Amino acid sequence: MRVLLSVYDKTGLVALAEGLTRLGHELIASGGTADALETAGIDHTTVESVTAAPEMLSGRVKTLHPKIHGGILADRSNRSHLADLEAQGIKPIDLVVCNLYPFRDDPSVDLIDVGGPTMVRAAAKNFAHVGVVVDPADYGSVLDELRREGELSLSTRRRLARAAFAHTAAYDASVTAWFDSFPALQEENGPLPPTIHLALEKADRLRYGENPHQQGARYREVGRHSWWDDVVQHGGIELSYLNLYDADAAWRLVHQLADLGPSAAVVVKHANPCGAAVAGDIVAAYDRAFDGDPMSAFGGIVALSQAVTEDLAHHLVDNPKADVLVAPGFDDPAIELLRSKRKNMRILSAPPPSGEKLHLRQISGGWLVQEPYRIASGRADWRVAGQVEPTEEQWEDLELAWRVCAAVKSNAIVLVAGGMAVGIGGGQQNRVTPGEIAAQRAAGRAKGGAAASDAFFPFRDGLDAVAAAGVAAIIQPGGSLRDDEVIAAADEHGIAMILTGERQFQH
Repeated sequence: MRVLLSVYDKTGLVALAEGLTRLGHELIASGGTADALETAGIDHTTVESVTAAPEMLSGRVKTLHPKIHGGILADRSNRSHLADLEAQGIKPIDLVVCNLYPFRDDPSVDLIDVGGPTMVRAAAKNFAHVGVVVDPADYGSVLDELRREGELSLSTRRRLARAAFAHTAAYDASVTAWFDSFPALQEENGPLPPTIHLALEKADRLRYGENPHQQGARYREVGRHSWWDDVVQHGGIELSYLNLYDADAAWRLVHQLADLGPSAAVVVKHANPCGAAVAGDIVAAYDRAFDGDPMSAFGGIVALSQAVTEDLAHHLVDNPKADVLVAPGFDDPAIELLRSKRKNMRILSAPPPSGEKLHLRQISGGWLVQEPYRIASGRADWRVAGQVEPTEEQWEDLELAWRVCAAVKSNAIVLVAGGMAVGIGGGQQNRVTPGEIAAQRAAGRAKGGAAASDAFFPFRDGLDAVAAAGVAAIIQPGGSLRDDEVIAAADEHGIAMILTGERQFQH
């Protein structure tokens, strides 16, 4: 068997080459791969010896030759192919071991590999007769099968070919993304490029999908590190699809609140916050977030801006259970206590969440793509509309309400008092009902606090429903044809009205 070795990543190369040599296989090597084999004292033939053509153009042309690609691409079951090989003096190549220039690590024209992908694709196309290995992690299993069987089975060659095409597809996607980063192309295309090329790899198999009869997994972009890759699970059962989905929402929201106070805590259920608070210490923040809606908090996701102490762990085990607890870290006694008292609760420590360039959502036969949502304005950009000015305490509640409201599914109303969410209504088809739901859940606790609406009030009835909760200030985007009527209603109620000029629908 003739084996062509041409690798940038030389991990495991010498051991592979030694194993192949002991099995009696002939090795052909190019460029730096040949140098590495020479240093290791492993017999081999250089590509230049096979092609009788020197490497040229600073290495851009070395394997692009009929004596290489003819040997790889020949269909051994086709007599005319075999005749062509004989006529040209070309020997078949049975195994190609190749990995590519590390373009993702240092994108540049010089690291756009041409010869490597060409060899990989040629060998993968001819998987009926040729094996191809692109991942050093496969060297061991390939050697084992060659020792045991004397050749690679068709099923192995097919599996390796699939991996090879996935490898080159991901490589091309990274090159395309690099071109999209050029300022001139960004100016021409805007934030949404004409095509999007995603290459995803399975990172985790999940306990199940949205429901137990559905399979689920977490994927990440090939070559890109996700903050989820650094999450450490200290206890509890396996994570499910919704555990990750809800924990991601909770973790992002608690980081959006972290600058509003020394400590922040969030409780999320079905991707919607049901509790959120800022406070002087993490125990108080958790208590106040939990008290926002204790019934809904049962089985929810708890996210904390600070490490979990033993004192807080006692609170967590004394209250109705959380399915997932995510925090920057845990004291050892806290972990032991949670493990012993909450055996099924997933205990996660995590780094800060990372941002995404684009937000994608699947629809039938395609995708919707947009820029990721961000809270683009702050207090400095907001304006008071009407005759009532908020107090400083009300401003603080308005800021918290606005940020929490951005995480609630539309239509949404959030009531906040004293640094904690006391009533949240979301996912409704009109602007009145979420206010009524939020007021019902607040049960009188919103008096003197603040309310946020994720979109404008089309009529004053929505504002009236919120005012019934007793809030002293309301923040909303504005922009309704009846803004004047709604602002006049706020003045009538003696409520400060703040307009942000920014809608924040979340569907």
